[in-house]
Amino acid sequence: MGAMPRPRLPYLQHERTRHGTSVYYVRLSRDTPRVRMPGDYGSDIFMAAYRAAIAGEPAANARPTIHKGSLRWLVDRWRESSDWHLKAKSTRRQRDNILVHILDVNGTLPFAGITHDHVLAGRERRMKTPFAANNYLKTMKALFAWAKETRLVEVDPAKDVAMLSRKTEGHEPWTVDDVLAYRARWPLGKCERVAFEVLYATGLRRGDAVVLGKQHVGRDGRIRIKTEKTGQMISIPLTADLAAVLKQGPIGDLAFIVGQNGKPLTKEGFGNEFRGWCDKAGVKKSAHGLRKLAAIEVAEGGGSELDLNAYFGWSTKEQSSTYTRNAQAEKLADRASEKRAKNNK
Repeated sequence: MGAMPRPRLPYLQHERTRHGTSVYYVRLSRDTPRVRMPGDYGSDIFMAAYRAAIAGEPAANARPTIHKGSLRWLVDRWRESSDWHLKAKSTRRQRDNILVHILDVNGTLPFAGITHDHVLAGRERRMKTPFAANNYLKTMKALFAWAKETRLVEVDPAKDVAMLSRKTEGHEPWTVDDVLAYRARWPLGKCERVAFEVLYATGLRRGDAVVLGKQHVGRDGRIRIKTEKTGQMISIPLTADLAAVLKQGPIGDLAFIVGQNGKPLTKEGFGNEFRGWCDKAGVKKSAHGLRKLAAIEVAEGGGSELDLNAYFGWSTKEQSSTYTRNAQAEKLADRASEKRAKNNK
């Protein structure tokens, strides 16, 4: 069972079928049967069924009343659009997690009456968690940009609401000492070690790493996978070192990375598991921080922006230029230091 997105709805359980479909159940206690939730997570029918199950009411009472012109109605139309369905699964899932809580409080409000001040107030309520505030804003901006394009609203109330400034450089990159500490704690033959080596060797995001398996390795020894976030197809060599790790295992039938029970993990579940494995190794870093280390090593090895984009599946030069710029700055600083030392002799 994978980890639930946060914040988690009480009594809600999440499972993923062998076809990769997410299924949700409500179970009030061990002595009561599970009730399967219909529709997509966060949709009107889903939330109506959830509330009915929590109240112990029959499923027949779970039919929602959706008023045309309400925010719920607008979101349902958005979920039926190409603007929604052409986004990556991870983007839709993140938006669903945000919308479910917005609609639970404001779903019956007329969307035509939502103003700049309403959206701004929503951002301000979340100001203590800037990442959450900005993810909320991204969702509202996307919703109303689509609504304006389809002429469901005349004015986009979210357009001019600014994102909060985040004074952080994100996930801290791993160091060589971190790598050594992790490998010392988790020897070969452990699922924890396989997960690490897959991430480190490929530089994949965790959402792509958890689905990577034998089916992605061609006869020419190359890994080919379409990335979940950007839709970029990447093709990288399966290194001899990683191949040796995978041969020793343990790995799954269709996914190299498995949990301690031998079963594949969801993106969210793997994130939690891997952080726990890192903690036990004394490494206070994340899976994304390991991806950053891989990018730093490519840049410091002389890799260009094009090299980084191809390897890591980035679609803009801004992402890769950060690493090449930092690597170049260090080389220039080393050169300046050498010149200074020479002049002072």
